Amino acid sequence: MTSLRSLTRASTLPFTSFRFSPLAYLYRPHSTSSAAPQCPPDASQPSNPLPKSSSLNINTHKQNPSFYAAISHILTLRQKYIRDRALFIEGKTLAPLLLQLGANPTDLQTLPHINNTNTSDPTLPFRKSRNARFSLNTTTRTATRLEHQPFTLSTTEDFIRHDSDTIRHFDEVAPALQTNSIFQALLLFKTLMIHGVHTTPRPGLNYTSHAGHWVCTLFALRTVTTPSLLGEPALEGVHADGVDHTMTTFLKADNMARGSAATFLHEMDEETGIELGRISPGYVRGWAAHAAFLDTLLLVDHEVKHSLSAVRAVDAGKEAYRDMLIFFTRRPALGAHVSGAIDSLRPHRTMPMEVQLFVP
Repeated sequence: MTSLRSLTRASTLPFTSFRFSPLAYLYRPHSTSSAAPQCPPDASQPSNPLPKSSSLNINTHKQNPSFYAAISHILTLRQKYIRDRALFIEGKTLAPLLLQLGANPTDLQTLPHINNTNTSDPTLPFRKSRNARFSLNTTTRTATRLEHQPFTLSTTEDFIRHDSDTIRHFDEVAPALQTNSIFQALLLFKTLMIHGVHTTPRPGLNYTSHAGHWVCTLFALRTVTTPSLLGEPALEGVHADGVDHTMTTFLKADNMARGSAATFLHEMDEETGIELGRISPGYVRGWAAHAAFLDTLLLVDHEVKHSLSAVRAVDAGKEAYRDMLIFFTRRPALGAHVSGAIDSLRPHRTMPMEVQLFVP
């Protein structure tokens, strides 16, 4: 008997579950030109200067019925997330919700190009990266930028790679991202999606005295494939991210082949570190393909493992890349946790940010 069940559909999605069934080909085409799919022109083009970002201010929108319509829609998505432990929402569905929350439409023009200034990754030659840390506090109802810290993931957190348990130092995300109201609305969206959602606790995290406090480590990542180097969004194979909730949001791609960089979801029984070509089909829960601006995947990280296929080029003689924002969100680390000494909750002194959150 063949079972082919949609996991969670916010709209028509390239996302399906195929336990005991063949993989259905549901990818949408990626862009094959220099323009990102459904993205405005690059902000670096002098002939088309883009307006400056403006901060999210939900107080100016609380009297607008569309604000509460967005909250209602998001809470409906949250129920699907609670049920299925994963959710894929297309950018064409998410973008209007972010605008209804109070984001400025002009910021849709700048966000896709935010990774253009990324720098060399500390451990991966095919990646350009930056990161930043944010507090999502449902008690004070604020999102704030936290001071910069090193980063690590350990083998005990279901992450096996050559740099597991290594303290890594990333360059900081510039203020242009944190002041973008679409990005700030993404922080609000994620807070609404995860607030009050019970998950399997991770060892070493503080679920008691910091019950209303989330630490969100944001990675701005560009995975690059060249004629001599294959870009792997998840060189580590099947893995988890050491957090409670992972959210991945697509910005843009160039010269990336159809079917590239697909995300596969796996049962926790799947072997950590196994290559995608060796996975057990019976453990695959579903898959998704980020293909358009703001396509977003959320998953309960300690209940669903994941892996990704490589970035393949349409024109193998030219560079291809894929730009993403990755939101790792968890409770604060206790002292004995591998990140216990590098998990400060102090605000950033030179690049402060504070945005009001709405918590129903």
